[in-house]
Amino acid sequence: AVIRTLIVDDHPAVRAGLVAVLRGEPGLVPVGAAADEQEGWRLAQRARPDVVLLDLQLPGGDSLALCRRMKALARPPRVLIYSAFVDDHLTLPATLAGADGMLDKGAPMLDLFDAIRRVARGERLLAPVTPERLAEAQAKVPPDDWPIVAMLLAGTAEDDVAATLGVGDGEIAARIARLFARLTPPTARARA
Repeated sequence: AVIRTLIVDDHPAVRAGLVAVLRGEPGLVPVGAAADEQEGWRLAQRARPDVVLLDLQLPGGDSLALCRRMKALARPPRVLIYSAFVDDHLTLPATLAGADGMLDKGAPMLDLFDAIRRVARGERLLAPVTPERLAEAQAKVPPDDWPIVAMLLAGTAEDDVAATLGVGDGEIAARIARLFARLTPPTARARA
């Protein structure tokens, strides 16, 4: 089966290189390459990829919020965070964003191909969120927002989170964006 893949990365050389190597790998078909959050969102809706390779550092954008938006589509793609800043401090924010996996850009290409195929099959390539990471998060998250973290970890849809807390969708989206900002390590945050 063919796996339709969208690349979202702000570096032109990385996008071009990934398109080239994906074209050369049987069964993997690049269906688009976006430089920023807005273009990535448009292509995710139009190209209907099976898997999105999503860089964490997008200029003027929030990759984790983009991941959440993509996962809320009627036919959501699998999202593989593909970044030079992958470590276990990102597991909680990536899980809250609905990502299906994370892979370091330093990994060999064969590992990337394998990761794309595995998330396309429905496998999760995210480590479990450890009690240590939850304790760290609790120190960074206001008590009023901790129920949001718990519901998102349980897989609750954003509109259901809003309804449970009795707030509007816009407020929940803003609070989730603030959660990502608080929980994402400074090394992995988007460049302005």
